[in-house]
Amino acid sequence: MSATAGRIFLSRIVGQAVFDPAGDQVGKLRDVVVAIRSAKQRPRVLGIVVEVLGRRRVFLPITRVTSLDSGQIITTGVLNVRRFEQRSTETLAIHELLDRTVTLPDGNPGTVYDLAMEQDPRRDWYISHLAVQAGGKRFGRRGPHQVLEWDEVKGLTSEETGQGATHLLATMDEMRAVDVANALRDLPSKRRMEVVSELDDERLADVLEELPEKYQIEILGVLDPGRAVDVLTEMDPDDAADLLGELPPATAEGLLLQMEPQDAQDVRRLLSYEERTAGGMMTTEPVVLSPDATIAEALARVRNPDLIPALASLVYVCRPPLETPTGRFLGIVHFQALLREPPSTLVGAIVDNDIDWPRPGASLQHVANLLAAYNMVALPVVDENSHLLGAVTIDDVLDHLLPEGWRESDPDNAEVVTHG
Repeated sequence: MSATAGRIFLSRIVGQAVFDPAGDQVGKLRDVVVAIRSAKQRPRVLGIVVEVLGRRRVFLPITRVTSLDSGQIITTGVLNVRRFEQRSTETLAIHELLDRTVTLPDGNPGTVYDLAMEQDPRRDWYISHLAVQAGGKRFGRRGPHQVLEWDEVKGLTSEETGQGATHLLATMDEMRAVDVANALRDLPSKRRMEVVSELDDERLADVLEELPEKYQIEILGVLDPGRAVDVLTEMDPDDAADLLGELPPATAEGLLLQMEPQDAQDVRRLLSYEERTAGGMMTTEPVVLSPDATIAEALARVRNPDLIPALASLVYVCRPPLETPTGRFLGIVHFQALLREPPSTLVGAIVDNDIDWPRPGASLQHVANLLAAYNMVALPVVDENSHLLGAVTIDDVLDHLLPEGWRESDPDNAEVVTHG
């Protein structure tokens, strides 16, 4: 929706870059903080939530925003970088008001899908209008759309059970999984679970992998067991094993029994290793090829967009079977080597295997030393009979080397001054 007579719809500015007076980007707008006083009184805009470097969300008072025109959000240049903590008197307009069910002037139900803010003559900002859909899909049909003033609808000042998340998720479509995870962390538990219930299994699996442990356990604990199994299956086996390892043994075993046998077997194997060892950190799904595969085939495999960059950096060459644990491990081929050879060349002709690769019991420190010594971002894990068991990537190593709770940690400094 477009702005009308100074009216700015939040869907236009959410996700927009926030700049300092010198034109340097300092972050992105993720939400608008408002104070709701009553059903008749328009909510006052207190400020915006800005996602800054390190994906931390901070609060910027609306008085420090000098321009919201045409998506160009410009600040005075001063940001308090302490993590935003929502107060009980504050409401997040995007994350909490979208998808709310309201009663329209004609007495019928409607669903909020956008909000508009306006500035009064005193230069204070208020939420002035709501874009609503009469009926809405949660009521069995899609009704007409209309824009109403705040006090023309009822139901926004009381708590709603079973609030949907369709329109909120639309604002998250282009966000990375880690950014969605950060957004979920900042939501009240009730709203977080409403969003989780509408994420598809693959998207939820990606988001779960980026969440701190306590949120993973909270979410998995309230999912229907059947859906919990589906989500675990979508996760990387090493991440699924890490999460199951934090659950009560009986709960974890119950979920494993419902998984497909092959998926459960991979996870059980990972659970059998100590957490801070090569076996405990590895993934069982690296790119494995036989020696008679061509460079063209190898490049096609590493081009898979679902592969993280570290896993796409190496091809692991083995005798059949090619599922881990594989037949005899012959060596690795670096992605750069694939680019230097003719497409018809066989990968078996260019393997490297001159390093003493770690066994599954190798320590975290040993694995980190190998990655650093050989300038690698991933390496194979093999058993005593030279069978490939999996691969350890640098992100898994960093996850264990960083202090516990690093996903939630904040620096001690409270304020930075940007240019201007």
